[in-house]
Amino acid sequence: MTIFWRGQRAIGHVLTHQGQVTRAAVGHIDAAFLPRVDEEARRARVPGLTASVVICTRDRHDELARCLASLPEQSLRPREVIVVDNASRDGRTREVALAAGVTYVREDRPGLDFARNTGARTASSEIVAYTDDDVLLHPRWLERLVAAFDEPSIAAVTGLVLPAELATEAQRHFETYWGFGQGYLRRDFEPARFINRGSAVFPAWDIGAGASMAFRRAVFDEVGLFDERLDVGQAGCSGDSEYWYRLLAHGHRCRYAPDSIAFHFHRRTIEGLAGQIYAYMRGHTAALMVQYERTGIVANRARALRWMPAWYARRLALRLVGRRRIEDRFLGREVAGYVAGLRFYQRHRRSVRRASRSFGEGMR
Repeated sequence: MTIFWRGQRAIGHVLTHQGQVTRAAVGHIDAAFLPRVDEEARRARVPGLTASVVICTRDRHDELARCLASLPEQSLRPREVIVVDNASRDGRTREVALAAGVTYVREDRPGLDFARNTGARTASSEIVAYTDDDVLLHPRWLERLVAAFDEPSIAAVTGLVLPAELATEAQRHFETYWGFGQGYLRRDFEPARFINRGSAVFPAWDIGAGASMAFRRAVFDEVGLFDERLDVGQAGCSGDSEYWYRLLAHGHRCRYAPDSIAFHFHRRTIEGLAGQIYAYMRGHTAALMVQYERTGIVANRARALRWMPAWYARRLALRLVGRRRIEDRFLGREVAGYVAGLRFYQRHRRSVRRASRSFGEGMR
């Protein structure tokens, strides 16, 4: 993977394997792109906002130590760094956190969104920034993330997530077909676009990745915390995208700021990747039903119960007639995850009528 830089900002990449280009993200660059990048850099000023960094972790003390080691290099020093230990089985996570001089909090309920919510409750700053333990942070990660809150209407900001290594087949496959990156252009996601989607689900998953995201602390008081049924340790994933979806539904703006950069260590083994994809589809399906439950927007239910089965049926039919695609390598795990997501939601569903009324009040 060749990444192109302008100063300290990534502006494009080309991914190759055995001499062949498998994915590129430079084709959008036109005559106006580089001047726009330079203008954004000139305008960028870190507002007078305090920031807390929250890292949620479980039984990965080595990865946590590596992540924490990248924080002292930040150009904007956080007011506090909070490590939320999500039910680790021994004391090594605590030892790593205390050795780094950060705040250590224990959350015994297994589930990433339990841990995220504990971090939000613990944080004392105006901005709460989240990253994962399997991430390395660019020295200007936090500075650029906080700088993107340059208007009061911006409630959430995500950053660009690039791979930290591409050493194995599993890592190359994930980056090619499932990667976290959302491109190199800054984008704002407006409530008006959310409302005018008609029968289609707003693709909140395009806003960014939970490995690099931040929120105004005040929005947690207004729209609630992360849905603890979702993400790792529960449904599997999508706690982040469900929250961005909820913010838009309540009239807030979200921003993708690619000048804030983090580097993620993808799963190294095919077995680990297969399990991750299963969890992704399990969580995605459950999140669609949670979004319907919270907002009453039927497009979410239609995607989960009609569109996705038809999509999988087409892909399976192509495979049966011999038209195999590398993108469908884990199709069986995807389908299994989809079915498991519906079952998970059925066991943890809440009242749609109550959630829909709450959504209407929020929009008013």
